[in-house]
Amino acid sequence: MSLSAVHGTLSSLKSCQADLGTGMDIVTDVAMDLAEAQDEEMNPGIKEMEAMILECAKLDREINYFVGVVQKVTEDTAQQPEAMFSLSAKVKEQFTEGIARLSDADLQNHQKVVAFKESIKSALNQANQESAQNTEELDEDIAVTQSQVNYICPLTQEEMVNPMKNKKCNHHYDEGAILGLIKTKQSQKKKCRCPVVGCGNTDVKQSDLIPDQMLRRKIQSQKRNSNRT
Repeated sequence: MSLSAVHGTLSSLKSCQADLGTGMDIVTDVAMDLAEAQDEEMNPGIKEMEAMILECAKLDREINYFVGVVQKVTEDTAQQPEAMFSLSAKVKEQFTEGIARLSDADLQNHQKVVAFKESIKSALNQANQESAQNTEELDEDIAVTQSQVNYICPLTQEEMVNPMKNKKCNHHYDEGAILGLIKTKQSQKKKCRCPVVGCGNTDVKQSDLIPDQMLRRKIQSQKRNSNRT
Protein backbone atom coordinates (compact mmCIF):
# COMPACT_ATOMS: atom_id res chain seq x y z
CA MET A 1 0.00 0.00 0.00
CA SER A 2 1.32 3.45 -0.91
CA LEU A 3 1.25 6.47 1.39
CA SER A 4 -1.22 8.18 -0.94
CA ALA A 5 -3.59 5.25 -0.46
CA VAL A 6 -3.20 5.57 3.31
CA HIS A 7 -4.07 9.27 3.21
CA GLY A 8 -7.05 8.52 0.98
CA THR A 9 -8.32 6.02 3.53
CA LEU A 10 -7.91 8.58 6.31
CA SER A 11 -9.97 11.08 4.33
CA SER A 12 -12.77 8.54 4.02
CA LEU A 13 -12.55 7.86 7.74
CA LYS A 14 -12.86 11.56 8.52
CA SER A 15 -15.98 11.73 6.33
CA CYS A 16 -17.49 8.91 8.37
CA GLN A 17 -16.57 10.86 11.49
CA ALA A 18 -18.55 13.86 10.20
CA ASP A 19 -21.56 11.58 9.70
CA LEU A 20 -21.09 10.32 13.25
CA GLY A 21 -21.28 13.91 14.52
CA THR A 22 -24.50 14.46 12.58
CA GLY A 23 -25.95 11.31 14.13
CA MET A 24 -25.08 12.57 17.61
CA ASP A 25 -26.91 15.82 16.87
CA ILE A 26 -29.99 13.86 15.80
CA VAL A 27 -29.93 11.79 18.99
CA THR A 28 -29.70 15.02 20.99
CA ASP A 29 -32.71 16.46 19.15
CA VAL A 30 -34.82 13.37 19.88
CA ALA A 31 -33.80 13.42 23.54
CA MET A 32 -34.79 17.09 23.74
CA ASP A 33 -38.22 16.22 22.33
CA LEU A 34 -38.66 13.68 25.11
CA ALA A 35 -37.55 16.17 27.75
CA GLU A 36 -39.92 18.86 26.49
CA ALA A 37 -42.82 16.42 26.33
CA GLN A 38 -42.45 14.74 29.72
CA ASP A 39 -40.34 17.02 31.92
CA GLU A 40 -38.86 14.04 33.75
CA GLU A 41 -35.15 14.30 34.35
CA MET A 42 -34.79 10.57 34.91
CA ASN A 43 -36.75 9.62 31.81
CA PRO A 44 -35.34 6.19 30.80
CA GLY A 45 -35.46 7.11 27.11
CA ILE A 46 -33.22 10.10 27.73
CA LYS A 47 -30.82 7.98 29.76
CA GLU A 48 -30.60 5.46 26.94
CA MET A 49 -29.84 8.23 24.46
CA GLU A 50 -27.17 9.63 26.77
CA ALA A 51 -25.56 6.19 26.73
CA MET A 52 -25.69 6.25 22.91
CA ILE A 53 -24.03 9.68 22.86
CA LEU A 54 -21.25 8.40 25.13
CA GLU A 55 -20.66 5.39 22.87
CA CYS A 56 -20.50 7.65 19.82
CA ALA A 57 -18.13 9.99 21.66
CA LYS A 58 -15.91 7.02 22.45
CA LEU A 59 -15.85 6.00 18.79
CA ASP A 60 -15.15 9.58 17.73
CA ARG A 61 -12.23 9.74 20.17
CA GLU A 62 -10.85 6.45 18.87
CA ILE A 63 -11.05 7.69 15.28
CA ASN A 64 -9.19 10.86 16.24
CA TYR A 65 -6.52 8.85 18.03
CA PHE A 66 -6.20 6.36 15.17
CA VAL A 67 -5.82 9.15 12.60
CA GLY A 68 -3.16 10.77 14.79
CA VAL A 69 -1.23 7.51 15.12
CA VAL A 70 -1.37 6.81 11.38
CA GLN A 71 -0.19 10.32 10.54
CA LYS A 72 2.73 10.05 12.96
CA VAL A 73 3.78 6.61 11.74
CA THR A 74 3.53 7.59 8.07
CA GLU A 75 5.63 10.69 8.72
CA ASP A 76 8.33 8.46 10.18
CA THR A 77 7.94 6.05 7.27
CA ALA A 78 8.49 8.85 4.76
CA GLN A 79 11.97 9.23 6.19
CA GLN A 80 12.58 5.47 6.11
CA PRO A 81 10.83 3.88 3.08
CA GLU A 82 11.79 0.36 4.15
CA ALA A 83 9.62 0.83 7.25
CA MET A 84 6.54 0.80 4.99
CA PHE A 85 6.43 -3.00 5.27
CA SER A 86 5.85 -2.79 9.04
CA LEU A 87 3.45 0.18 8.91
CA SER A 88 0.36 -1.83 9.78
CA ALA A 89 1.99 -3.52 12.75
CA LYS A 90 3.35 -0.25 14.13
CA VAL A 91 -0.02 1.48 13.83
CA LYS A 92 -1.78 -1.40 15.57
CA GLU A 93 0.77 -1.50 18.38
CA GLN A 94 0.74 2.25 19.08
CA PHE A 95 -3.04 2.51 18.76
CA THR A 96 -3.69 -0.40 21.14
CA GLU A 97 -1.25 0.92 23.73
CA GLY A 98 -2.59 4.47 23.51
CA ILE A 99 -6.28 3.56 23.71
CA ALA A 100 -5.64 1.40 26.78
CA ARG A 101 -4.39 4.49 28.62
CA LEU A 102 -7.52 6.55 27.92
CA SER A 103 -10.21 6.89 30.56
CA ASP A 104 -13.95 6.74 29.82
CA ALA A 105 -14.40 9.47 32.43
CA ASP A 106 -12.79 11.88 29.97
CA LEU A 107 -15.71 11.32 27.58
CA GLN A 108 -17.78 13.62 29.80
CA ASN A 109 -15.72 16.49 28.41
CA HIS A 110 -16.40 15.57 24.78
CA GLN A 111 -17.97 18.51 22.97
CA LYS A 112 -21.07 16.58 21.90
CA VAL A 113 -21.59 15.04 25.35
CA VAL A 114 -21.43 18.46 27.00
CA ALA A 115 -23.84 19.82 24.37
CA PHE A 116 -26.23 16.91 24.99
CA LYS A 117 -26.38 17.51 28.74
CA GLU A 118 -26.80 21.26 28.40
CA SER A 119 -29.50 20.79 25.76
CA ILE A 120 -31.49 18.40 27.95
CA LYS A 121 -31.17 20.75 30.92
CA SER A 122 -32.42 23.66 28.80
CA ALA A 123 -35.30 21.58 27.43
CA LEU A 124 -36.39 20.54 30.92
CA ASN A 125 -36.23 24.14 32.16
CA GLN A 126 -38.29 25.31 29.21
CA ALA A 127 -40.88 22.60 29.84
CA ASN A 128 -41.17 23.72 33.47
CA GLN A 129 -41.56 27.36 32.46
CA GLU A 130 -44.23 26.59 29.88
CA SER A 131 -46.23 24.46 32.31
CA ALA A 132 -46.18 27.23 34.92
CA GLN A 133 -48.03 29.69 32.62
CA ASN A 134 -47.09 32.60 34.89
CA THR A 135 -45.07 34.78 32.52
CA GLU A 136 -46.42 38.32 32.13
CA GLU A 137 -46.93 39.76 28.64
CA LEU A 138 -44.21 42.39 29.12
CA ASP A 139 -41.70 39.78 30.16
CA GLU A 140 -42.65 37.70 27.13
CA ASP A 141 -42.01 40.64 24.82
CA ILE A 142 -38.60 41.23 26.41
CA ALA A 143 -37.74 37.54 26.16
CA VAL A 144 -38.71 37.42 22.49
CA THR A 145 -36.61 40.51 21.75
CA GLN A 146 -33.61 39.05 23.56
CA SER A 147 -33.88 35.70 21.78
CA GLN A 148 -34.12 37.40 18.41
CA VAL A 149 -30.93 39.34 19.16
CA ASN A 150 -29.22 36.08 20.14
CA TYR A 151 -30.13 34.60 16.76
CA ILE A 152 -27.72 36.99 15.04
CA CYS A 153 -24.07 36.06 14.78
CA PRO A 154 -21.84 38.96 15.92
CA LEU A 155 -19.38 38.10 13.13
CA THR A 156 -21.63 37.65 10.10
CA GLN A 157 -24.49 39.87 11.34
CA GLU A 158 -26.78 37.20 9.93
CA GLU A 159 -29.02 34.63 11.55
CA MET A 160 -26.99 31.71 12.86
CA VAL A 161 -27.32 28.26 11.31
CA ASN A 162 -25.19 26.24 13.73
CA PRO A 163 -24.89 28.34 16.90
CA MET A 164 -21.93 27.64 19.17
CA LYS A 165 -21.90 28.76 22.81
CA ASN A 166 -18.71 29.96 24.48
CA LYS A 167 -18.46 28.30 27.90
CA LYS A 168 -16.35 31.16 29.26
CA CYS A 169 -18.43 34.21 28.36
CA ASN A 170 -21.73 32.54 27.29
CA HIS A 171 -21.80 34.37 23.96
CA HIS A 172 -22.95 32.71 20.76
CA TYR A 173 -21.51 32.67 17.23
CA ASP A 174 -22.19 30.75 14.06
CA GLU A 175 -19.89 27.73 13.89
CA GLY A 176 -18.26 28.44 10.54
CA ALA A 177 -17.64 32.10 11.35
CA ILE A 178 -16.03 31.63 14.75
CA LEU A 179 -13.89 28.65 13.69
CA GLY A 180 -12.71 30.63 10.68
CA LEU A 181 -11.76 33.57 12.91
CA ILE A 182 -9.89 31.32 15.35
CA LYS A 183 -7.97 29.72 12.48
CA THR A 184 -7.08 33.12 11.03
CA LYS A 185 -5.81 34.41 14.36
CA GLN A 186 -3.78 31.24 14.91
CA SER A 187 -2.09 31.69 11.52
CA GLN A 188 -1.22 35.22 12.62
CA LYS A 189 0.00 33.88 15.99
CA LYS A 190 -2.55 36.02 17.77
CA LYS A 191 -5.25 35.31 20.34
CA CYS A 192 -8.87 35.41 19.23
CA ARG A 193 -10.93 38.01 21.08
CA CYS A 194 -14.66 37.44 21.55
CA PRO A 195 -16.35 39.48 18.77
CA VAL A 196 -19.23 40.56 21.01
CA VAL A 197 -18.83 44.27 21.77
CA GLY A 198 -17.80 44.89 25.36
CA CYS A 199 -16.87 41.29 26.13
CA GLY A 200 -13.68 40.91 28.17
CA ASN A 201 -12.88 37.43 26.85
CA THR A 202 -9.63 37.97 24.96
CA ASP A 203 -8.76 34.33 24.22
CA VAL A 204 -11.51 32.34 22.51
CA LYS A 205 -10.43 28.74 21.88
CA GLN A 206 -12.16 25.99 19.95
CA SER A 207 -12.20 23.86 23.11
CA ASP A 208 -14.35 26.57 24.76
CA LEU A 209 -17.14 26.14 22.18
CA ILE A 210 -20.06 23.75 22.40
CA PRO A 211 -23.03 23.37 20.01
CA ASP A 212 -26.20 25.01 21.34
CA GLN A 213 -28.91 22.64 20.20
CA MET A 214 -31.67 24.50 22.01
CA LEU A 215 -30.88 27.78 20.28
CA ARG A 216 -30.62 26.01 16.93
CA ARG A 217 -34.09 24.54 17.42
CA LYS A 218 -35.50 27.95 18.31
CA ILE A 219 -34.01 29.47 15.17
CA GLN A 220 -35.44 26.67 13.04
CA SER A 221 -38.83 27.03 14.72
CA GLN A 222 -38.88 30.75 14.04
CA LYS A 223 -38.09 30.11 10.38
CA ARG A 224 -40.94 27.62 10.09
CA ASN A 225 -43.36 30.07 11.69
CA SER A 226 -42.17 32.86 9.39
CA ASN A 227 -42.70 30.66 6.33
CA ARG A 228 -46.26 29.88 7.42
CA THR A 229 -47.12 33.55 7.74
